[in-house]
Amino acid sequence: MNHYIITREKIGGQEYLLAALYDEHKHMVEVFPESLHRPSLLGNIYVGRVKNMVKNLNAAFLSISPSQTCYLSLEDVKHPIFTKKISSNKNLVIGDELLVQVSKEGLKSKDPVVTSNLNFMGTYAVLTTGNKKMSVSSKLSKEDRNRLHAYLKELHPQLPNHCGIILRTNAADVSGDVILQEIKLLWKKCQQVMAEGPHRVCYSCLYQEPALWQKQLHNLSQRNLASITTDERAIFEELCDHYQVPHQSLRTNDGVPLPIHEVTVANQLQLYHYTDPMVSLSSLYSLPSNMERALKEKVWLKSGAYLLIEPTETLTVIDVNTGKNTAKKEAQENFLKINKEAAKEIARQLRLRNISGMILVDFINLVKHEDQDELLQVLRKALNEDPIPTQLIDITKLGLVEITRKKVRKSLLESVSSPK
Repeated sequence: MNHYIITREKIGGQEYLLAALYDEHKHMVEVFPESLHRPSLLGNIYVGRVKNMVKNLNAAFLSISPSQTCYLSLEDVKHPIFTKKISSNKNLVIGDELLVQVSKEGLKSKDPVVTSNLNFMGTYAVLTTGNKKMSVSSKLSKEDRNRLHAYLKELHPQLPNHCGIILRTNAADVSGDVILQEIKLLWKKCQQVMAEGPHRVCYSCLYQEPALWQKQLHNLSQRNLASITTDERAIFEELCDHYQVPHQSLRTNDGVPLPIHEVTVANQLQLYHYTDPMVSLSSLYSLPSNMERALKEKVWLKSGAYLLIEPTETLTVIDVNTGKNTAKKEAQENFLKINKEAAKEIARQLRLRNISGMILVDFINLVKHEDQDELLQVLRKALNEDPIPTQLIDITKLGLVEITRKKVRKSLLESVSSPK
């Protein structure tokens, strides 16, 4: 079972609110740093203005503020919500103003990516304005998918018109009433944004995503979550509110906090307000040392071998080395063992460091094709546990393993690096 912690931490002289996910062995699985001085734009909805049309890219560049330009693929403009249309031409033209949502952060030298398909995400469902389909997470079992597809079909008359619904993996663990209640709340948010848009000036922010720790809370598998701990009282109360703990059980009628520091909610999930003055929550989970290791190029494996993780402008290169491993067994058998250990750790590091885009892995050379197949099977299985879409492509003729991971937000290294 996993444990989720939320605390403040200074990195490189800057203060961050860190949300970190740990497994049952207190190994850090994911970490999400949110700068308290440079909030992310991801998920925010703006009234944007088209600045330029680029035919050879089949894209438009539009601004969401006087200083922020974004990239919009025209293939993504299927059901735009215009707030100002320059001409009767249905297609996008320079000067048009429309509602757009930031779908990818600005990565390295690239502008943020926006979409006209607005998404409102909950714990169990996602409501979309551009994609009208009703679908279910592909990560669920066939049995759960069939059951939820049948539920969507049955629910269709009660669902909002002109919108799509995607049921997430957590939907498999709750009743239909809970799912329907959340969809109605998401639809209410969507209606508010669409009603307000035509009356707001260009560059207005109509919807701001919740704090990163709240957003990631929606993404966590509730089935595998044992506890959520924070040393911030305000966040503890927000957590209680999220899990529908009555407000009066935490504060008096006069608004004074009650000495409640532990609450059990649905599925025996424990919510903790950590108050030990002797050992900080950060120290209890070795957060500083975990962060330091997650930012280093070299990652040691238990066998004595190590990984070298080197990000470049266009891709990330990972090299597997035997290091201190001096096992005297047959060489190819030992290489396969090291590579399988490395494959599992590579999948963990991609998720922990939020490495995305193109990834090339140089494993220790394996002569037998059956050994290569076994290695790829182990790697593929480990990558499938990543909530971010990650695909193992193949082995090149030079023996390099190709992986792609969807780009959504900045890597861990970029997130905690001061802007130049």
